[in-house]
Amino acid sequence: MKVCVIGTGYVGLVTGVCLGEIGHNVICVDNDEKKIKMLKNSIMPIYEPGLENLVKKNTQSGNLSFTTQIGNAILSQDIIFICVGTPPLPDGSADLRFVEEVAKEIGRNLNSYKIIINKSTVPIGSGDWVSMIINDSVATGNGIDNGANHSGNKNAAAIFDVVSNPEFLREGTAIYDTFFPDRIVLGSASQKAIDLMIKLYEKVINRRFEQIDSLPDSKGTKNIPLVKTDLVSAEMIKYAANSFLATKISYINEIANICEKAGADILKVAKGIGLDSRIGARFLNAGIGWGGSCFPKDVSALTKIAAEYGITTQLLNSAINVNNQQRLKMVQKAQETLKIIKGKTIGVLGISFKPNTDDTRDAPAITIMNNLANLGAKVKAYDPIVKESPESLNQKVILCFDTEEIFSGSDLIILATEWEEFIGLDYEKLGALMRDKNFIDGRNFLSKEKMQSLGFKYSGIGI
Repeated sequence: MKVCVIGTGYVGLVTGVCLGEIGHNVICVDNDEKKIKMLKNSIMPIYEPGLENLVKKNTQSGNLSFTTQIGNAILSQDIIFICVGTPPLPDGSADLRFVEEVAKEIGRNLNSYKIIINKSTVPIGSGDWVSMIINDSVATGNGIDNGANHSGNKNAAAIFDVVSNPEFLREGTAIYDTFFPDRIVLGSASQKAIDLMIKLYEKVINRRFEQIDSLPDSKGTKNIPLVKTDLVSAEMIKYAANSFLATKISYINEIANICEKAGADILKVAKGIGLDSRIGARFLNAGIGWGGSCFPKDVSALTKIAAEYGITTQLLNSAINVNNQQRLKMVQKAQETLKIIKGKTIGVLGISFKPNTDDTRDAPAITIMNNLANLGAKVKAYDPIVKESPESLNQKVILCFDTEEIFSGSDLIILATEWEEFIGLDYEKLGALMRDKNFIDGRNFLSKEKMQSLGFKYSGIGI
């Protein structure tokens, strides 16, 4: 099938590459000429394990191409994915400027029946809103009188259907999540569009794709559950899923804080409740809270959507508050450990919001480092992938390129991101470089007993 993916961020690029991998003809579009030039040369603008190899493979096979010419791509393809960013506005609601621009561009270049897929996370009701924009753009942009409802358009050249197909990709495992999703959600009023989307994903649904390096063998595994619903319900599924997971993390962090005061061990508590099949063990890792590009903006956006209907989201508001306080708790722990922050040297292991990605958007580590720097500490940071200082990071923070530099002369080390690399460090050797062997494990990633046996004054979250 002929696919156009508009937007080459995490979602768009991974979606386009993986659709190319299962045999579709895919054109990925972006208005960033520098990014498109990089992709044409198989240089990745983001870090995602396995992505570079799949881009090289599918550009060489001809299944995948990149362009800045959005009009030509829309004209030539039948299935159009909208994968542009929907960043949060100052009030927490989603910024839909880029979605609107793309919808207008689609309307101006509508030459035959198209399926328009909202892959971007968009507020409830955005499917109908996108339809309206496309219709208006068709009517004013190319002289076609499209009528009030696209499904009733008399001109076959301007008929289209909108589908909500939310993504549930985790940065760091996005390729795996594309080929082995927990479910595929399709929302539309058009059965024709739903049927074509099922055909598009047929190889994924039925696990009939060629073996991909680093991924499990798909043979013998069960088919992917398919959720067919209306536009609004599909849009709500995305927000509800991310908000639930964020709330689950805030919940376990609040329990961890109680454990610290009461003398309980959050690791044992989380294991004990996670074995309950009604709860499950995932997202019960206490730490410094959630961040990244999805949870913060999706939870905030859902609270704003609810407010439009006069609903106060007390649970979600509390989840946000707990998450914000969890970052401040790390600064408080540093104060309790060092007594005085000003003039002390603090090393931070990890900058990205989670391992296996270079994404630093709303990373807890950055909030923590900025606060420590503002309190007068000399802050040093090391990350296996992030090698340039993010714009949101206090410019006083020193980026280091090896762990020895982080530990050397430090009064305190904070582990902020659970990179696998940090498990295998020679902490006995590195600890000898420190001025004082204080260690705060913000992810409960290392063994408390082992670190203490090496002479570290170790503290975690809830243990």
